[in-house]
Amino acid sequence: MLDTTSLATFTLLFLASALLLAAMLYPAALLRWFQRKRYQYEVTFSLYMLTSTEKFIFNSVLFLLLSLLIIAASLYLPDHLTIVANRLFYYFSGNEETLAASAQKAGQQFMDSNPGIFDRENMNALGGGLVGPGRGLMEN
Repeated sequence: MLDTTSLATFTLLFLASALLLAAMLYPAALLRWFQRKRYQYEVTFSLYMLTSTEKFIFNSVLFLLLSLLIIAASLYLPDHLTIVANRLFYYFSGNEETLAASAQKAGQQFMDSNPGIFDRENMNALGGGLVGPGRGLMEN
């Protein structure tokens, strides 16, 4: 499976190639579309009443604010969503003591419903489990 960086790169390449293909096949229609979008932008923000210097200042400030917003969202939004999801899970599931008790209860129910899986004969057939003075100790 692709990671998010590769997926984003492929998506941007696909969109850029689709735009290039549209520009090559229908240059007049694409030019009209861009002119219409520019006209809508100027009418929406009343830029047609400003001088060229004022338009430049307005567009520069707008570009700066939008780029800062996009950078902040791409950097901090994933972490913030993770924190919010963890808090929601905590609020819905309870505190750690209830989680540990419910996990122990579920494990006990599984052990009670499957008594033959974890007996001595099956553990020896599987390699005897962990041996030695500690559970995670590996001998050289």
